[in-house]
Amino acid sequence: MKLYLDGIGLVGPGLPDWPSAAPVLAGSIDYVPAPVALSPSPLLPPAERRRMTETVKLALAVGSEAIAAAGRSAADLPSVFASSGADGVTITAILEILASSEREVSPTRFHNSVHNAPSGYWSIATQCRQSSTSLCAFDFSFGAGLVEAAVLALDEGRPVLLVCYDVPYPAALDAVRPLAASFGVALVLSPVPGPGSLAALTLEFGLGTVPETPVEIPALEALRLGNPAARALPLLAAIAKGQGTATLAMMAGNRLTLTVTPA
Repeated sequence: MKLYLDGIGLVGPGLPDWPSAAPVLAGSIDYVPAPVALSPSPLLPPAERRRMTETVKLALAVGSEAIAAAGRSAADLPSVFASSGADGVTITAILEILASSEREVSPTRFHNSVHNAPSGYWSIATQCRQSSTSLCAFDFSFGAGLVEAAVLALDEGRPVLLVCYDVPYPAALDAVRPLAASFGVALVLSPVPGPGSLAALTLEFGLGTVPETPVEIPALEALRLGNPAARALPLLAAIAKGQGTATLAMMAGNRLTLTVTPA
């Protein structure tokens, strides 16, 4: 499958956006880790902004950046949202309430707990009525989301927004499923090149396992291994360099090879 990349959104530790991250991933400047700072999306009305969780803030931040970079209208694009576990903070809070004597879960907690909550906030924020898929594939969620978005773009013959994100869990869940710092990435994928296309991307699905492509920067390699959404980093590094190949592990011992070439 061959597609074209029209826009990128990125948030991670020391990587506040794609323009800041690209020279780091290309090896042009040093990587300086820094805490991730997220603000409620200005696209939402005040009442909805107050209900936003960190997961939703992250998803909307990278999605908005990718759409703006692509020069597209968010209302016109189908979307795929992918996360290995979604909002662990809200799930933990609900479980703690259910284990207490009160056992009363607020409606806000409940609607934030579902896996497609970020896509729901996105549709409200952007007035998008296009199709939206929310999926989870454990450590392989970025690759699974990328394949889903690529197939959708080629099948429908129009651009698709992919948003992938993961946020660390509270202590109770972190003890059994530790995740590194928050990381989110969004890509606008198109079946045809445009005047602003950043790169061409070829996806090849293969049988059998091979070593995944690492990141050359040790601290970012640790992030790649510690956050499923950050499995996107080798691909992003290839994009930043203008060309390259990245291999991702997929479910059932398979692999996904991504080749970046100039658009």
